[in-house]
Amino acid sequence: MTTDSLAPHASRTSAGIAAVATDLTKIYGSGDARVVALDQVSITFREGEFTAIMGPSGCGKSTLMHCAAGLDSVSSGSVRVGTTELGTLGDRQLTRLRRDRIGFVFQAFNLLPTLSALENITLPLAIAGRRPDAQWLERVVSMVGLSQRLGHRPAQLSGGQQQRVAVARALVSRPAIVFADEPTGNLDSRSGAEVLGFLRDSVREFGQTVVMVTHDPVAAAYADRVVFLSDGRLVDEMVRPTADRVLDRMKAFDGRAHTS
Repeated sequence: MTTDSLAPHASRTSAGIAAVATDLTKIYGSGDARVVALDQVSITFREGEFTAIMGPSGCGKSTLMHCAAGLDSVSSGSVRVGTTELGTLGDRQLTRLRRDRIGFVFQAFNLLPTLSALENITLPLAIAGRRPDAQWLERVVSMVGLSQRLGHRPAQLSGGQQQRVAVARALVSRPAIVFADEPTGNLDSRSGAEVLGFLRDSVREFGQTVVMVTHDPVAAAYADRVVFLSDGRLVDEMVRPTADRVLDRMKAFDGRAHTS
């Protein structure tokens, strides 16, 4: 087996669409308590691309991620992962799609304390009744630098190492797309940079698609593009971001909010 054959969706010859949301609207509550969290958002996540989602607190960025990942229902509009329309799936089908085709990395590492690092990494496959591809597993574990820590339980690992386990767990099933929600929020700057580097490497080396919600301009600078939300709407996009450019854009949003 060649190295290229280990990459996700290795048979494709050109970048396609990993996921797409069209006219996505999410409303919570009703009457005086009605909140429009997303207001007709349309966005495409291309294969092999790292996208960061940013915006002021409460702008809808986590809601967008949760709806795109099938973790939350939509009020109107549609979400598609690959060619699968999420709105057509029942609960069991949606659970299977999330398990088999979507990887997740959360701010809280969400590891099982009684399992070793290796067992946590391969848990989604075990639940699905699938055996891990030994070569792919070795490659993922090597990339995140965990080869010497596989027998350790979470309590024996640093925060950064635990998040590396979470990243490996998200990648091991070769998902169509990985969603990361504030993945460095509980880490110091050095550990955060390592985890962001691993996500970046998964895009560059594996052709993985990554979508990350973050409030940190430094984290966003690891992405290929940054999309900005404000009041539930997609208002701007930046390609080849730098931390300074992202920070300037965020300051502009804050200034607008204070003057409105």
